[in-house]
Amino acid sequence: MFNDLKAQAKRLGSSTLYEASGLPCAVDSRIRPIWDGAFIAAPAFPLQCSPGDNLALHLAMERAPRGSVLVVATGNFIAGYWGEVLTVAAEAAGVVGLVIDGGVRDVVALRARGFPVFARGVSVQGTVKASAPSVGQPFNFNGAAVAQGDLVVADDDGVIIIPQAHIGRTLAEGEARAQKEAQMMQALEQGHSTLELMQLTAWRTPA
Repeated sequence: MFNDLKAQAKRLGSSTLYEASGLPCAVDSRIRPIWDGAFIAAPAFPLQCSPGDNLALHLAMERAPRGSVLVVATGNFIAGYWGEVLTVAAEAAGVVGLVIDGGVRDVVALRARGFPVFARGVSVQGTVKASAPSVGQPFNFNGAAVAQGDLVVADDDGVIIIPQAHIGRTLAEGEARAQKEAQMMQALEQGHSTLELMQLTAWRTPA
């Protein structure tokens, strides 16, 4: 069943689902895929790291439900919180992706393994393992609330987090929006203008 949801989210994309949601669910646009074509659609498992400290990530390997994407706050501190070792551990634990407002490293290995990572930056700088502010608890992640079980959709356009209570509605409204846009593109190919189709003709410059 989740594979169907993932396929639907990938087909609709983050932009369409963001518009369909009507919610403030977009994450800071500076958090980007570290390799082109990376895609995530999975339930969130949120955690917070102290700046320069990745202990919470190691704890999450034992606590995150299989099929989860880790959503990681670091206070926007750029360091190599995540690399090839944690990627292998994540794959073994059934974790399917990472969204982090800090940095990662071992990019070539992550790309080769096809593990989807969205991060604010890349850094060779290592981290300590001394504290874990929260693991599995809700918080505001760079503009969007996140709690365990919320739907994270991340692609080349950006990252959104849809609250669990709104997933069904958002997907349904996303389908309706996609259908409407398909009809609009067909009309454009037939010679109609965006001004006509979007009822903006009042803005036309008089001849």
